[in-house]
Amino acid sequence: MEILPSIVAGDLLNLGKVMQDLHDHCDGFHIDIMDDHFVPNLTWGPMFVEQIIKATDLPISMHLMVDEPEKWLTRVKLRSNDLFIFHYEATQEPERIINLIQAIKVLGCKVGIAINPDTSINKIFDYIDNIDHVLIMSVKPGFSGQKFIPEVLDKIEPLINQRDSMNLNFTICVDGGVNKENIKLIKEAGVDSVGVANAIFVQKDIIKAIKELTSLV
Repeated sequence: MEILPSIVAGDLLNLGKVMQDLHDHCDGFHIDIMDDHFVPNLTWGPMFVEQIIKATDLPISMHLMVDEPEKWLTRVKLRSNDLFIFHYEATQEPERIINLIQAIKVLGCKVGIAINPDTSINKIFDYIDNIDHVLIMSVKPGFSGQKFIPEVLDKIEPLINQRDSMNLNFTICVDGGVNKENIKLIKEAGVDSVGVANAIFVQKDIIKAIKELTSLV
C-alpha cells in the first residue's frame, strides 16, 4: 500500500526541503486544495501548486475540495502520472460529472473521484469504468487532525467487488485520520494508498514517522 504525505500539514515555510527529505520514503504527495466554500477552509492557489509539481518527480494527487473543479482544468499543468481528483458532492449531476471526466482526460493526467464519509459508494458506480482512482474520505473534509471514521471501510469491499466484476483497474485511496494505530486495518481492507497528514508532519521526526508507517504495511 502506498503512503502519500498530505503536505497541507507540513512545514509550509520549508516545504521544498521537507519534500526532498521525504522523497525516498514515500510514493507521491497529496495536495489538498480548498476554496472556503465547499469546505470551511482555504489553502493555496495555482501558482503554489505549480511549484509543488516542479519540486518533485513523484506523482502528485491534486485533491480539489472546491465548488467548481472545472476552473482548475486550465490553472495547473499536471503530468501523466498525476491525479486530478474532484468531489462527487461538488458536482453530482451526471452530465456534469461525465463532461468533467472527459475534460480531465484531455489534459493527459489521471482522473479521480472523491466521496465524503456520509456519501454512499453506490453514487459513483456509474462512473468507475471511466476513471483511474477513487478517494474515500475518512474524516469530514476541510481540516487535518480529525479522528478516523472506521465505518468508511465498509465502502471498500463493494467497491472492490465492482472493480473485479467489471475487470477494471482503478486504485482506491483512504484519506483522513490515518495513523499507526489504524493503517494496518486500512491495508487489510484492500486499500491501495493512503493520504497521511498529522501522523507524519506533527511528529518530531518525520522520516522516523513515515518509516514506522511503512513498516506496518
